[in-house]
Amino acid sequence: MSKPLSGKVAIVTGGSKGIGQSISEALAADGAAVVVNYASDGASAEATVATIEKAEGRAVAVRGTVTSPSDVEALFAATKEHFGAPDILVCNAGVSALHPISAVTEEEFDRIYGVNVKGLMFLLRAASTQLRDNGRVITISSSTAVSPPPNAFLYASSKAAASMMTQIAASEFGPRGITVNAVLPGLTETPMIAGMPQAYKDAAAAASPFGRIGRPEDISSIVAFLARDEAQWVTGQSIVANGGARR
Repeated sequence: MSKPLSGKVAIVTGGSKGIGQSISEALAADGAAVVVNYASDGASAEATVATIEKAEGRAVAVRGTVTSPSDVEALFAATKEHFGAPDILVCNAGVSALHPISAVTEEEFDRIYGVNVKGLMFLLRAASTQLRDNGRVITISSSTAVSPPPNAFLYASSKAAASMMTQIAASEFGPRGITVNAVLPGLTETPMIAGMPQAYKDAAAAASPFGRIGRPEDISSIVAFLARDEAQWVTGQSIVANGGARR
């Protein structure tokens, strides 16, 4: 039986760990050939590819940082070389920081906005000309973009910018049948939050009626739906996926 993404080609930035890894594996399970993009951890990327191939999927790891326009162009070129022009782009690469406004530095601003905003701009710019018609773009924002907690000045504002960029891209890409949507996870159990105080995680869990924080598969299942043909009438949306957490 044909899978929902059979014949499709997907790029997942930051696709080797955490939410990105789960997305890569979910899209491959649905039949897409997946380009697992990574910035530095080649071992994790190759492990993700191996997992996909063990399940009889197709994948390749491609190194590149989204903050580099030449790396982004090389990522799209490598995708075409291995599998053909991409149909699906998942903009998952991101960085975070938690500290009060008084501790914000120019270097930290450049780091957060460089990946979360400028990097997304480079990806959307490339997708505007290189994604196939009737394609799918899914950006990974954050529920902090709509419900910002204290100490998330840089992170939450950068993700709010990402959500707005997603909406604008949806209006520009729409004439080609390309949908563009953002998924806004709440706190999710990934390597990114490994050093976070347990009290912060406990508070996030308590804020959800489910009494827990998110798991990568909670997010990847939504991304997989948005990548399918069934989601062709959903675009320009910011889908909050935080287990109903209220702060």
